[in-house]
Amino acid sequence: MLLNAKSIRPFIGAKNFDVSRQFYSALGFTESIISGDMSLFSSGEFGFYLQKAYVKDWIDNTMVFMEVEDVYAFWNQLVALDLPSRFEGVRIVPVRELPWGRECFVHDPSGILWHFGSFQ
Repeated sequence: MLLNAKSIRPFIGAKNFDVSRQFYSALGFTESIISGDMSLFSSGEFGFYLQKAYVKDWIDNTMVFMEVEDVYAFWNQLVALDLPSRFEGVRIVPVRELPWGRECFVHDPSGILWHFGSFQ
């Protein structure tokens, strides 16, 4: 079967919807409000839906991988944003070199783990 996919947009939840909206905007995503309970956040052609929904087990097990062109340049920009001091619960983890490539991590205000990486 040939899917001919044009995009993929995961749905993620938020412990505090308004705080998460502010966080993702500060991280550099562009918000398009869909309703009072959902927004699309995008970067170029890629995006995800942020929902005003919180199920602890779901959030605690959500991970998203986003490929970036240069993970070291991304990391430097991420550090400059100083998100952990601006948003409670946010953590960032420096770049790790792995056999397949490199990645750094961001824990959003709800606890969702983002992997930002590049492949070799």
